[in-house]
Amino acid sequence: MTARHSHPAGRVERLVIESELLKDNFLGDPARRAIDVWVPHGSDGADLPLLVSLAGYTSSGLAHTAWKNFGENLPERLDRLYGEGRIGPCVVAFPDTFTRLGGNQFINSSVMGPWEDILIEEMVPAVEAAFRCGGPGKRGVFGKSSGGYGAIVHAMLHSDFWSGAACHAGDMGFDIAYLRMMPATLRQVAKAGTISDFFERFEASDRVRGEDIEALMILAMGATYDPAPEEPYGIRLPVTHDTCEVIADRWANWLAWDPLEMVDQHAASLNAMKALFIDCGRQDQYDFLYPARRMKARLDDLGVEHRYEEFEGTHSGIDFRLEVSLPWLVERLA
Repeated sequence: MTARHSHPAGRVERLVIESELLKDNFLGDPARRAIDVWVPHGSDGADLPLLVSLAGYTSSGLAHTAWKNFGENLPERLDRLYGEGRIGPCVVAFPDTFTRLGGNQFINSSVMGPWEDILIEEMVPAVEAAFRCGGPGKRGVFGKSSGGYGAIVHAMLHSDFWSGAACHAGDMGFDIAYLRMMPATLRQVAKAGTISDFFERFEASDRVRGEDIEALMILAMGATYDPAPEEPYGIRLPVTHDTCEVIADRWANWLAWDPLEMVDQHAASLNAMKALFIDCGRQDQYDFLYPARRMKARLDDLGVEHRYEEFEGTHSGIDFRLEVSLPWLVERLA
């Protein structure tokens, strides 16, 4: 589809914060961060629910507000939904959370940075102060893939802060999601020599290769779930480099952050949410469909109220699903 401009456009403003929590971080990422904020036509944002978009791996909130070919960026999509009366008035924030390792899982890590705290203590308060929106009971978080992971984990850990969450094809079921990618990651690292050599080659390269991005993603997950600041780039893998055998104690550190492993402990927090939305495409190429089904079954067993859907589609190009989740989030939060 092409972008439609038949409805009055809301406005997108850019806030810039200096993150105290990112100063002198391990990766040397910039502490100065932009947050694009969409406000609906005819409103100044005051007293409206606030939705916060968490970007998928390799992306940033700023990508969601940029020009898009043959389609709508998210502010244009929101303009249309609002103009058609399909979504209630709300403010939507798109923070830049990109890192040197290519992305973010939105939890605290001594290597990646304290991103859980950055969102809650710095970014959201800055948006709420500037637009007088959100506040207790009126904050929602959403995202796809890594962003979906961040949304559901934040719902588990911070139901006192967030009141709604939408997880689109979020990372879970690490035995399916990550272990199968370990051999290819080891091959890419071995081509360079060591993990340090891989990063030096990657950062010096004049082009980005798909196989390197997938390896980078697994290395970034290591820096997130099992950070090792004593190692070069803060990364160690949960498998042996020569035979790809699981190292039990390291893998246990990863599993501790698997939403499927966390859900029993945090069921009460999830039940405190006003809105919990989970979906996944039936042709998801990362096979997140099967862990999503496991999550639905576990939530049912635990008596956690939620909305679960499957759709025809893959892991890619699924922004159209926001037309289902976001209006529902706003309705529940309003």
